[in-house]
Amino acid sequence: MDTVSAMQREAFLDMAQRLFRGLNPAFVPHDDWKQSYFEKILVNARLSLRWIVVDEKRAGFVLFGLEEHRFLPRLNGMIYELYIEPEFRRKGIAQTVARQTIRELQSMSPSKIQLEVMEGNRAAAALWESLGFRKVSERYVLAETKE
Repeated sequence: MDTVSAMQREAFLDMAQRLFRGLNPAFVPHDDWKQSYFEKILVNARLSLRWIVVDEKRAGFVLFGLEEHRFLPRLNGMIYELYIEPEFRRKGIAQTVARQTIRELQSMSPSKIQLEVMEGNRAAAALWESLGFRKVSERYVLAETKE
């Protein structure tokens, strides 16, 4: 896996938008996303952003790293995103990359490794469960209300 560089900003943001539109077809990047998403990733020394390359083509990306536990003096391993372009799916690439990512995170000795799966993304849930992850909670977000 190749590290995504600052010079590859536009290519990364294009691919990230495909990821987010796949999860939510109504996704429209707001100005703060356009201006800050990539930059915040690059300046955080605890994060790794890597291209997934297959046959010299960018097949996707993975974003992972360490984050401080909210209440305890521990670091958790986090897998934030693992995206595979549609034409590269169903070939075992995601599983291979996930295993590599888990090994790299384990080498950093986190207290645990965790991730989130969007509601309804059964393929992602099946992938992570096949690698030993189990569902331990559900996250709720307040729906926008008009008053």
